[in-house]
Amino acid sequence: MTDFDIAIIGAGIAGASVAAEISGSLSVVLLEAEAQPGYHSTGRSAAFWVESYGGPLVQPLTTASGAFLSKPPIDFFDGPLIIPRGALHIGTRDDLDSLRQMQREFSESGVQFEEISMQATAAKIPGLREGWTEAFWEPDCCDIDVAALHQAYLRRAKRNGTHLRCRAPMHRAKWLGNKWQIDTGGESFSAANIVNAAGAWADEVATRCGVASLDIIPFRRSVVQLATKPGAPVSLPLVIGLDGSFYFKPQGAGKVWLSPHDETRCLPGDAAPEEMDIALAIDRFEKVVDWEITRVEHKWAGLRSFAPDRLPVIGRDSTIPEFFWFAGQGGFGIQTAPAAAELAASLLLESSNGPEGVEAELYSPGRFNARR
Repeated sequence: MTDFDIAIIGAGIAGASVAAEISGSLSVVLLEAEAQPGYHSTGRSAAFWVESYGGPLVQPLTTASGAFLSKPPIDFFDGPLIIPRGALHIGTRDDLDSLRQMQREFSESGVQFEEISMQATAAKIPGLREGWTEAFWEPDCCDIDVAALHQAYLRRAKRNGTHLRCRAPMHRAKWLGNKWQIDTGGESFSAANIVNAAGAWADEVATRCGVASLDIIPFRRSVVQLATKPGAPVSLPLVIGLDGSFYFKPQGAGKVWLSPHDETRCLPGDAAPEEMDIALAIDRFEKVVDWEITRVEHKWAGLRSFAPDRLPVIGRDSTIPEFFWFAGQGGFGIQTAPAAAELAASLLLESSNGPEGVEAELYSPGRFNARR
């Protein structure tokens, strides 16, 4: 079969989730450039669900995804995909303004925050150094089983008839009046619509289709796994710097995942961590806790791509409506996946079954018309 209603470019969490949502109603081919889905961003996630992450305009998508992740349909996944962790946002007195601003931004959102004392903060972070006087607690933060979520979407898509093609990079696509003709080098496909779920390659895919780009820029994010003495307690929350300069969380038996919260503009590709970013992360970590780092066990980098206003882009291109954008999902694409895919499906299927509390216009590509 080479003729489809929808061709989705990219089989990471974005492409897999929208394929799972629409393939029961439309014929779908899912084209992935790599040998396996989720290689670049999905497979390198720090794996948390935090309602405040991404800001107040991303939060509706995160919140709307929470119920699905905590209790997915039994035919999707047998058990919860998120596990309670809690997040602690901490800073020094210099960060008090940032704390107040964040509280104001989310004051009407329903996100649960609790400002806590230095003593309570120290109880949640053993070995906390002096000076970390400002903190608030976000109790609803959870860990996400990213691999399980991604695989569950791929399974549902396959059950619904989606054709997955790996090692199938989209070289070019041409609109022939009623169909896209898509060339992947080894195979050709035709489709009535293209869904651009190519992550860091989103603008490149648009250009190859003759569609104006939206300045969706990829950035590198670095993470390192540390062994420490004492080992990180299992009960440690996700710890986030109020100034945006670090986050860390426990991983497995006594390990820590740490990031300097870096965003370095880069070309789309197989991202690798820079030694300077890892050293910076460790320096910041050592200013927070008095734990001894006994070993750097693993380090990696992933790509996160943003539109100019740092919001997702979900909807039909205003010039070529047969080209659908599902991109610019930054570092929050996994925690927003259920609601974002539901929104995309409602627009592609022209139904009114979008996620509750989510305004589609916020994420429409049409908001960039003045730039094009």
